[in-house]
Amino acid sequence: MRHMSVNWHNETPLSRTLRDRIAHYRIVAAVANLGFLDSCSSHLMITNKKTSCSSRKPCDLMSGRGFLPERSGRAACFSMPQTGHRHRRSLYLRSGRPHGKQLEVGIPVSAAFDYATAKAWSPTRRVAVAWITRLEECFFLSIGSIRTAFQKHGIYQFINLYHRLKSRQGDQLKWGDEIEYTIVKFDHENKKVRVSCRAEELLSRLQAQEEVNALIGTVNHFLWRPEFAAYMVEGTPGVPYGGLLACFNVVEANMVVRRKEVQKLLKKGESVLSISFPALGSRDFTVPPMKPTPRQEGPGRSIFWPEDAVFCGHPRFKNLVKNIRGRRGEKVAINVPIFRDKNTPNPYIEDLSAYGEGDMISAAKPDHIYMDHMGFGMGCCCLQVTFQAVNVDEARWLYDQLTPITPILLALSAATPIFRSKLADVDSRWDIISASVDDRTAEERGLVPLKNSKWTIAKSRYDTTDCYIYPCSVAYNDIPLQYDEAIYKQLRDGDIDEPLAKHIAHMFIRDPLQVFRERIQQDDEKSTEHFETIQSSNWMNMRFKPPPPDAPEIGWRVEFRPTEVQLTDFENAAYCCFVVLLTRVIISFRLTYLLPISMVSENMKRAQKRDAVLNQKFLFRKSLATCVSAPKDNKVSANCGGKPSEDIEEMTINEIINGWLFGHTYWYSREMSGSLGKDDGFPGLVPLIRQYLDSADVDVDTRCTVSQYLNFISKRATGEIWTLAHWIRHFVDKHPAYKHDSEVPDETIYDLLVQMDAISSGKQHCQKLLGCHRSKTDHLIPSAVRRAEESFVMSKQKRGS
Repeated sequence: MRHMSVNWHNETPLSRTLRDRIAHYRIVAAVANLGFLDSCSSHLMITNKKTSCSSRKPCDLMSGRGFLPERSGRAACFSMPQTGHRHRRSLYLRSGRPHGKQLEVGIPVSAAFDYATAKAWSPTRRVAVAWITRLEECFFLSIGSIRTAFQKHGIYQFINLYHRLKSRQGDQLKWGDEIEYTIVKFDHENKKVRVSCRAEELLSRLQAQEEVNALIGTVNHFLWRPEFAAYMVEGTPGVPYGGLLACFNVVEANMVVRRKEVQKLLKKGESVLSISFPALGSRDFTVPPMKPTPRQEGPGRSIFWPEDAVFCGHPRFKNLVKNIRGRRGEKVAINVPIFRDKNTPNPYIEDLSAYGEGDMISAAKPDHIYMDHMGFGMGCCCLQVTFQAVNVDEARWLYDQLTPITPILLALSAATPIFRSKLADVDSRWDIISASVDDRTAEERGLVPLKNSKWTIAKSRYDTTDCYIYPCSVAYNDIPLQYDEAIYKQLRDGDIDEPLAKHIAHMFIRDPLQVFRERIQQDDEKSTEHFETIQSSNWMNMRFKPPPPDAPEIGWRVEFRPTEVQLTDFENAAYCCFVVLLTRVIISFRLTYLLPISMVSENMKRAQKRDAVLNQKFLFRKSLATCVSAPKDNKVSANCGGKPSEDIEEMTINEIINGWLFGHTYWYSREMSGSLGKDDGFPGLVPLIRQYLDSADVDVDTRCTVSQYLNFISKRATGEIWTLAHWIRHFVDKHPAYKHDSEVPDETIYDLLVQMDAISSGKQHCQKLLGCHRSKTDHLIPSAVRRAEESFVMSKQKRGS
């Protein structure tokens, strides 16, 4: 028999008052879900320090008598009844292993849990050790009655955090990706594919392994979190990638293993795909079967979307649906232009009479695909990249410099041309998500005169950013910015500079979408929960992220949010590495890509159009200039201000990515930055990255992998390699069941996803979608390479100092 106990130190007991308030908790003991256990034969033993008890006997945890754990998947659950007992004990879970071996883990019960935030206490705070939820006391309040106080405290929290950490310096580049996956179920007999709503079950098993790894000291190579829909899971690297160039060679390998981690838990006929499911809202699109309930009390009351297709494992998601609809005063209305094929009716007017009557009919526009639920947007999958900056100034500067890049990546990654099994005249999900969470009232949308609302608001809370936040970028803020004057004054009185104060005050024109009674009272010196409640529900193309107050290892970060998720791990790795390398180019060459902020919004509209890579031109800064006010030596240059550049031109995606100079390869140098004439050309983002790599010490395998990624991006920009949206359109157009009427039959979608599954899993190669590129990705960085790169970086830092 083998025993292992985990010792916990620096425990902070709950006060007697809090203990007496405990009504009913569920503690999910993830240790029971060990990956090497047989779910049918494993035997779970739960003990405390004094009394051993079989899992088949009832138990009072605090008195030491045995109890019967409920089973949820392969995780053991038990209840802790109301009690005022103050004894400190440890809970021991002993699980049977093959060949008679056992593993025992001790978990302190005394006070090691933060009961209100549904997270377990952990001395490292890297992962939760268990979950405790008090769902029966999670009451959503009438937000209107506490909005002003809530926002005021949220601002105090930000001010306190900002001044506590504004001088934080020297953080290294760390970064990571977030990929959302869809679980699908193939019905091969009837040629039908549906989403499989098993995310809660899968997450309980995936997250349980995380807890076990944390307890026994094993590194988690990936982490899993819930997403909006019951068929979605989100995967991230277990630890962030570092600043070494060799880290680019492990990204794809991590994604490959990450996907396999989900796939091995799936049932026969199921698959995990990094796509937005094209038949959301069509009839019979879920497994198990679910029906919409538009005439019953429920969060969304959609005529297409079943309420149980929203993730049920946490109240946040259904609360968001309910409160967005409640605040808006009606259901959300999403109208996407229909793609007009040769047999599409003119005008295209969908008959919705079978679904019901009333506002749903009036909200649907002719020649559009109508949708009426948050799930049509948030139920789509995406790819996001977050990276840490050296300090707050660099984070703000990168936020601004990357904002004009967001439409380019949106067009380049276009992957969503079908909604509700109908071909749309757009290739991206961006405006669909924007409309799906648009909680503005009719007054705020300018449809009726202002009476109860304070102002009209130009955009949904999911849209492009309206202002730059670095001091030297303010000249490019050329659109009126709506912000709360009282909050702006509070920020300025708190010594927050004008650009950042306006950005925060602009976010705070939005109401919080959910507030729980037990979370209202916060220590504004230590918590940022009220601030994050509003910050996290402003979904923009870029996000400026302050360090969490309880995670000292995390610095100031920026999140790049517009990219559409790709079908394969190679593609997703290519886009992630491209964005991160672009940040290195911007910082190393101190380049500025700033455009008037209104042009960024215009570019985002163009980026969503059908085949935007091939057919659209984008406003972009033609001649690159060295930014004299780039963050350097932790100071902002005195050369801020001045007029914005007028050297802006319409360019194709190919010209922006690959550059042009009278047909010749462009070579950029800092000395040339101010000497280019208007007709000299544009260097291109990929050539700039290649030049950056030429100046760095990169091992052969990493350089090969990155070169393959850059070649892929370059060829997709030229149109030689198709976007996923273009490939899907071509597949549908050539499918024998498609009648060229914009309606995509079940059989076509089935065959489409069968082929997508084959490509995603590597069983089939599609040259039109991927080209002939193959990386040399590996899940480990050779120790010799790591030492060499670290030595090279340190020598450069010494020379720089």
